[in-house]
Amino acid sequence: MYDYPVHYSVEYPEKSSRVLVLARAFLGLFYIGIPHGLFSLGYTIIAFFVALLSYFAILISGHFPLGWFDFLIRYSRYINRLMAYCSCMTDKYPPFSGRR
Repeated sequence: MYDYPVHYSVEYPEKSSRVLVLARAFLGLFYIGIPHGLFSLGYTIIAFFVALLSYFAILISGHFPLGWFDFLIRYSRYINRLMAYCSCMTDKYPPFSGRR
């Protein structure tokens, strides 16, 4: 195993819901694409600017501001949960927050 600070794990679903797979295929635009698409667009724009400001904060002060770090961690969790759901790796609908 690699010694890396980020670990990503998804439990293998022994059985997936066929109804949810069909709903994602035919109605995914409405119940995933519109709410999560709009939310993730705004979240991504804000995360981009926070990451850019963090770069300069680290360059000037030598440390990552804790609040900005936590915000980017929550953003990363949210996007990973959304991608896992959209790629049928889990049947659990992703929350709109990046909290644990």
